[in-house]
Amino acid sequence: MSASLTETDTLALTGLDRALVAFLQEVQPSANPLHGELAARVSRQFGLGHACLDLNTLAPELRQSAASLPWIEGPDSPLVLDGARLYLRRNWSAEQNIHASIAARLAQPCPVPENLSATLSQLFQAGTQTATPDWQKVACALAARKRFTLITGGPGTGKTTTVVRLLALLQSDPARQHAPLRIALAAPTGKAAARLGESIASAVQRLPEHLRQHIPTQAVTLHKLLQVRSNLAQDAVPELAVDLVVVDEASMIDLDMMARLLAAVPLSASLILLGDKDQLASVEAGAVMGQLCAGADLGNYTPDTLAWLAQTTGADLHAWAGDGSALAQQTVMLRLSHRFADDSGIGQWARAVNAGDSAEVARLWNQAPDWRRDASASVTRLQPGQAHDPRLKALVQQGWKVWLQQLENFKSSVCSDAQALAALKAFADFQVLCAVRDGPWGVDGLNQRIAASLGLPGEGWYAGRPVMVTRNDYNLKLMNGDVGLCLNHARGLRVAFPDGQGGMRWVLPARLDAVETVFAMTVHKSQGSEFDHVALVLPDRPVAVLTRELLYTGMTRAKTRLTLVVPQAQVLWHAVAVQVLRSGGLADL
Repeated sequence: MSASLTETDTLALTGLDRALVAFLQEVQPSANPLHGELAARVSRQFGLGHACLDLNTLAPELRQSAASLPWIEGPDSPLVLDGARLYLRRNWSAEQNIHASIAARLAQPCPVPENLSATLSQLFQAGTQTATPDWQKVACALAARKRFTLITGGPGTGKTTTVVRLLALLQSDPARQHAPLRIALAAPTGKAAARLGESIASAVQRLPEHLRQHIPTQAVTLHKLLQVRSNLAQDAVPELAVDLVVVDEASMIDLDMMARLLAAVPLSASLILLGDKDQLASVEAGAVMGQLCAGADLGNYTPDTLAWLAQTTGADLHAWAGDGSALAQQTVMLRLSHRFADDSGIGQWARAVNAGDSAEVARLWNQAPDWRRDASASVTRLQPGQAHDPRLKALVQQGWKVWLQQLENFKSSVCSDAQALAALKAFADFQVLCAVRDGPWGVDGLNQRIAASLGLPGEGWYAGRPVMVTRNDYNLKLMNGDVGLCLNHARGLRVAFPDGQGGMRWVLPARLDAVETVFAMTVHKSQGSEFDHVALVLPDRPVAVLTRELLYTGMTRAKTRLTLVVPQAQVLWHAVAVQVLRSGGLADL
């Protein structure tokens, strides 16, 4: 049986947790010590990313004391008891708003395009009969009939391709000919937004020419779309003038941001969320996409849905029949990976890790070849004996070989926009991903050692330093997660960032006060990105953040090659057995 990370694990209270209890006791004292413990646990759960405290995981006497809490009384109480869940009111309100908004959207009338079946036949191979349903076609059909749709799937399953076809389907509706849909594309981070725009621009070119009109290719961050500039709780929620909003990498959206998104999109507009339900959840509280997509692999489509899909798409989905909720009828899981074939190394690793199959992971580890400079296998392993293992130096030198050659050419000359863009693309061909920040196998230590291995300075500004923005800077038009490269420019040393339109934005290093070197980055920071070759580095001992979700997310950032850097194999087995189970009530939908 696999372990899980829940609120019953070791409780290490922070100063903030204790301060909340002290505040509550000052406002409305309680003589029952269990009340203070419950309040502290709720606060601690929030800090660990949970929306609430699941009382069913507690000892009976602690669970029973929740009913007599003095801090749950009244409409403005700081805590809320909802069945077997105890919330901070902020989180409870966010969940309630999400519940209400999704229910209202699912109940909204939505005119189905007049040419739905015919256009679907144009967009997908008409007349092709296979034993496996075309889930992309199914997703397009379902999204065309309601105001809210969830599309989930692993890497390479065609989430973006599906959306492009859906946009073409909706824009081609004869009813829209004189008033094209107003469409907004967004993602949680700058790099995820840029990748969404690039993917859509590429996919549009594969459409029939008469279906390419009015499909946008520019995506923005959620912060920009929702006009978040300082404090999420204080900034007024905008009323978006849109007919359709598409948000990619939705697994990264936390509880508060999801509530704000749903409040900003009018009920008359359609909202489509794309994401991988099995990836890491948001850094902040909530596991919104994962909980909303609970049971997506089973389908749970009702007879009415099955009959409508059969008539509209020709798909026979009786194997996925059930009595699912209204939300389940608008949830589609894309199942065929075009990036990882069934027998591909990365695909096999991802499936085994995602399933928590420690025995299969051990088998894959034992059969994986050791990394060498001339290694051709899609998955290789490297088991360093110590942090300064010379094979690590060889790995990064080989991984960034092309990029280093480009840097040599730039040392004695200034860079053009085209050269800077090429250098950034070459740098992104390889990436070191870490589970942790600290220690010899963490981001901080590895960044210094990698710089030395590549013959570059370990600190300060220098030509060739790659950096990641760690805080939104609206004046510079840079978002958290944007990656830039310090290079020689006509005006001196500057940091080049893609402007999202094929050009570059050159920024004076002194103006960047929230950046960090990014030869190595955490797996959390890599979400929304993909690299040709990934070196996934695990620590030499188990740590709390090392879970199957982190492994799965890190592994699936690799498009063609994956090198597992694992000092101790037992740490890998442990991580596969640990699953993040965040508490929350959104799965009730």
